[in-house]
Amino acid sequence: MTRPLRIALIAVIVAAIAFVAGPWIYINVFRGDAPAPLVDTTVAPTDTVTETTVADAPALPTDVSGTWNVTAESVAGYRVEEILFGQNVTAVGRTNAVTGSLTFDATNLTAATFEVDMAMIASDDSRRDRQFAGRIMDVATYPTATFVLGAPITLPDGALTGTPVTIDATGDLTLRGTTKTVTIPLTATLTPAGIEVRGEYEVVFADWQIADPSLPGISTEDRGILEFALIAAR
Repeated sequence: MTRPLRIALIAVIVAAIAFVAGPWIYINVFRGDAPAPLVDTTVAPTDTVTETTVADAPALPTDVSGTWNVTAESVAGYRVEEILFGQNVTAVGRTNAVTGSLTFDATNLTAATFEVDMAMIASDDSRRDRQFAGRIMDVATYPTATFVLGAPITLPDGALTGTPVTIDATGDLTLRGTTKTVTIPLTATLTPAGIEVRGEYEVVFADWQIADPSLPGISTEDRGILEFALIAAR
């Protein structure tokens, strides 16, 4: 074997090792774990928590009537399972650019609207974000995702005690210009600071005219999870 041929062969072997080992090293050594699902976590408060006595602890509202606005502590985004060059990865993109409101009449939720600025959703990979904002979600054409409650909801017993309660919210969800009536299971909790609402909904991409996120070397499932953790205050 001539020297140039040996050098070329070594270069091919090194490139093949880098192709296989590079993603493994990045995913398992340098890349951190994906954030926990929002339904399994609480929204982090912006203020420093200090130790208080029971007597000093803020009281829960006794009447939730009126309008509660979504605050900047709220989070919305997606979770999608990927296979990145043979390695399983959970891709997560999130944003705090969420607006909206909840309107109550006593213990009846009479109206609710939420809107997410899709251009502000970001993951841990700028290349994924460019694909998401471009061919996948086309945020230039469809800049927002929205949910509008379709029917009033009566809060279950215990909702005003600070105990998390589960409810189903039926309404119109709009993603990438496609609107469908969906039912989303929610967990709602009344706190001294406001109302926390957490939930998730499985989105089958083809049903919403969302482009297949897969690329050469990266394959994804045909569906993902829309997730949110909202705080509303008045």
